[in-house]
Amino acid sequence: MARRHTRAAIAALAAALVVAAQLLRFGAALALSVELAVPRAESWLTRLGPEPVREEIAIAVGGRRLDADLYWPSRPRSAILLVHGLSRAGRRQPELVRLARLLARQHELVLVPAFEGLAAFRLSGREVEEVRSALRYLTRLSDSVSVAGFSFGGYADLRNVVAYATTGAYSFDGRHYQGRQEEYNRWKLLALLAGFVNGRRDRGLLAMIAAAKLADPAAPTARLERQLGDEGRRVMALALNRREAAVGGLLAGLPRRAGDAVDRLSPLRVVSRLPGRLLIGHGVDDDSIPFTESLRLADAAGGRAQVAVLQTFNHIGPDAVWRSLRLRAVDGWNLFRLADALLPH
Repeated sequence: MARRHTRAAIAALAAALVVAAQLLRFGAALALSVELAVPRAESWLTRLGPEPVREEIAIAVGGRRLDADLYWPSRPRSAILLVHGLSRAGRRQPELVRLARLLARQHELVLVPAFEGLAAFRLSGREVEEVRSALRYLTRLSDSVSVAGFSFGGYADLRNVVAYATTGAYSFDGRHYQGRQEEYNRWKLLALLAGFVNGRRDRGLLAMIAAAKLADPAAPTARLERQLGDEGRRVMALALNRREAAVGGLLAGLPRRAGDAVDRLSPLRVVSRLPGRLLIGHGVDDDSIPFTESLRLADAAGGRAQVAVLQTFNHIGPDAVWRSLRLRAVDGWNLFRLADALLPH
């Protein structure tokens, strides 16, 4: 009898050691994926470790300063740069702040700069050098550095985003979809393209129209639209268009500088040359960027990409209503796989 009890105790101890080893290996990825898929779980999981410290810093960029938040974990193992999307809140967008803290709790040193152009819905070209400078800063603090883009950073071809924002249409691999249009994105698109119009007068008028519509989509802007010149009218026609068949012609008719910007801001042509792995998560219910753009990116990256299409996520996070426990569980598993690939072991 004593021998039997001894064998049972040894078996129990071995099982406990196996469980402990698995928790050590996969615990961080499991915690992060649960917190992402079920935000309510964060309140009790945060008690398992110390809260990261957020430090406000400034990074030199060609004689200018780039303000940023640096989230310090208790024991940094690697570092990650978070590049926010087109958001007025910029680096302090609540979901982005939450993600930075979640990553820092899992021993990532997290840098979140304030990209003024992206916060103002415009691109000047300075953003590229700002990202480079932020990466150089991180490489001085860590030997292992990653970069993550969100929202506006999650597409392959800007033409497809234009079509989606204005008509709700998108497609991939021979399949065609029709999504719900979000009018707010139409006016973000107008604000973005306005900066690439040559004429100062048209550029200013388009910016005023976009600002008015972003504040109130029903705002009357007909008087401003009537003052537009040829370039401004062509950009305005694209923003107002709702017919999928017209998108190609309207894009071709954009002022040259704006058309060149659409090409330059499309990462599809360069993604195959990017070093390292490409980890992608995209919600099916994203009403800003169609999930098919992530499939297109992954396809272009070849075998270096790992993509998870999340059935219960929207543009900024999980859907508030649980439509299906099974789908939520599948998304949790896919998030776990991405988190395990991202986090240091």
